[in-house]
Amino acid sequence: MKKVTLPCGELVAALGQGTWRIGDDPTRRQEEIDCLRRGIDLGLTLIDTAEMYGEGLSEALVGEAIEGRRDEVFIVSKVYPHNASHRSMPVSCDNSLKRLRIDAIDLYLLHWQGDVPLAETVEAFEALKRAGKIRHWGVSNLDTALMRELNDVPGGAAVQTDQVLYNLGRRGVEWDLLPWLRERHIPVMAYSPLEEGRLVQRRELMDFAKRHGMTPSQVAIGWLLAQDGVIAIPKTGNRQRLEENALALEHPLTTAPLRELDALFPPPRGPSPLEMI
Repeated sequence: MKKVTLPCGELVAALGQGTWRIGDDPTRRQEEIDCLRRGIDLGLTLIDTAEMYGEGLSEALVGEAIEGRRDEVFIVSKVYPHNASHRSMPVSCDNSLKRLRIDAIDLYLLHWQGDVPLAETVEAFEALKRAGKIRHWGVSNLDTALMRELNDVPGGAAVQTDQVLYNLGRRGVEWDLLPWLRERHIPVMAYSPLEEGRLVQRRELMDFAKRHGMTPSQVAIGWLLAQDGVIAIPKTGNRQRLEENALALEHPLTTAPLRELDALFPPPRGPSPLEMI
């Protein structure tokens, strides 16, 4: 497994597991639990979830899936913006810990910026760190301007990642956000690397994958794995698709194929607003 180094010096898997909408359908619960466990077996030990996902259903399912395997996984969860205050964040964190059945969240993220000032959110994060309830904190869906604002807040430089929408078809972050983060050795956590399945249906990607003996999902994930300081978190509750995604690790993309993908999916030519799903 390729590893990415967080600013704190800790190494995490470059290919993890997302859980958006996992846990919503009770009839698929055991299949999704088994899929997460299989992912851990394959080295996809970073698992991303959030209190928003199914209003806690995803966290509860993750908690069941990692039972007895806590030492093997790196758990990421996210707090709602309206809960990112001195008063509400400790309650949200405690609820997440109960659902996850763990003593501490490895990386706790602000899901997106809301009305709570970033300075207060950082103070709340740091209080949870002192209490031993989280190990590290980061953010999600913050653009370059907000990352600069965060960096100027006392303690804001302790941010460990910015989780954003980033894939072959959504490369806008490469214009300014990604270079800004790389200068500070802050990894990007790329959500929706397959664009919720839409990207892998694009004809140009399907043709490229066929020429290179890969599947479209392996190309899309492999492209992210070829980037410096990027953590990809594809979501699937299907074991077959999980194993297909994991095989991207065995097909690293070299310079020539990456140039071909740049021609098929060009990088940005100017600034654009941060995209979200």
